[in-house]
Amino acid sequence: MRNQRQVVDYALQRRALLADVRSGRVGTAEVCDAGPYLLRAAKFHGEPGEGPCPVCRKEAVTLVSWVYGDELQHASGSARTPAELARMAKLFGEFTVYVVEVCQTCAWNHLVRSYVLGTGDPRGSSKKTAGQ
Repeated sequence: MRNQRQVVDYALQRRALLADVRSGRVGTAEVCDAGPYLLRAAKFHGEPGEGPCPVCRKEAVTLVSWVYGDELQHASGSARTPAELARMAKLFGEFTVYVVEVCQTCAWNHLVRSYVLGTGDPRGSSKKTAGQ
């Protein structure tokens, strides 16, 4: 998406966690704990990620985008497809997207990145000043 701003990449955190798993300091049960709602969202709203699951290596990870923002009202806290994100970016002033990678086989999940989308103008804002 073109108008992504305030992008935060969690690759270093992911790499450190996976190193802890491989060394045995963290068990796989602690990192392979995706709930049924997240797994369902991956199935219906996800897009293919890059490469296999870093834990089980049985299938490719799925990327799920979750949206949050006051302007979204009832849609806040829901998973959205890339096409829906593009449409929403034109309709709303500002909302945050959290991208989570999920393995539908072993339930690995980790926050990959977050960013802000939207027009930049608060929805419903008036151009008039208080005196007009």
